[in-house]
Order: sequence, then structure tokens, then C-alpha cells
Amino acid sequence: MQWNDLLSISQIESIAENAEISIIFKHSNRCGISSTALYRIESFKEKYSSLPYVFYFLDLVKHREISNDIAKRFEVEHQSPQILVIENGICIYNVSHLNIKPSELYSFLTDRISLNLESLQN
Repeated sequence: MQWNDLLSISQIESIAENAEISIIFKHSNRCGISSTALYRIESFKEKYSSLPYVFYFLDLVKHREISNDIAKRFEVEHQSPQILVIENGICIYNVSHLNIKPSELYSFLTDRISLNLESLQN
């Protein structure tokens, strides 16, 4: 599974307009905690590559203005590292620092899939 690099605010606008789930990982290469979180998320992506989500990667050092737009648009406090799950223009999951745990992210996402399937059956 490949990262989609976030390089412009127009990409954030597209994510916000998309009804499907997108996952944004905000990373600072100047932070050891961020490197640990990146390693965890890379392992997660490899293990659960069958999940139907698009992963986006934001390099905070190069693109702080995009991070600022994310914080404002999705009403979250800027953190680094940070994982955001976006659906229908709303941040539905947000964790940062050492709270980024692949097992919890997986549980959240699979619960979300189950909820979406149930709503389609009703």
C-alpha cells in the first residue's frame, strides 16, 4: 500500500468533499516520537493492506500551511505526529503522539466498516 503525499491545500479540499474514509498521517522528521509512530503505521499498512482506505502522508516540516488548514478545516488541534480519519468532511478519529496504536486504529476502522454494512442492510 502506497502513501499519497499531501502537497497542496486543494488535496485537503478533495478529501473533505469525499464521502469515503481517508486517513491522514502527519509526520515531522525532526521528532523521535513521530518516527516511532511512522514505523507503527507503516507496519499497520502492510498488515492490513486489504482495508479499503486511502492513506495520505503529510511532511510537516515542508508543508506546515497544509497542517494549519487541516487543523482549521477539521476542527482539530495541530499535533505531531497525528492520525486523522476523515469521512464526509468530518474528522471521526484523531490521535497523536504515542497514542497512535495500530490495533486501536484497526478496531476503529473495522467497526466503521461493520456499521456501514449494517446501515446498507437496513
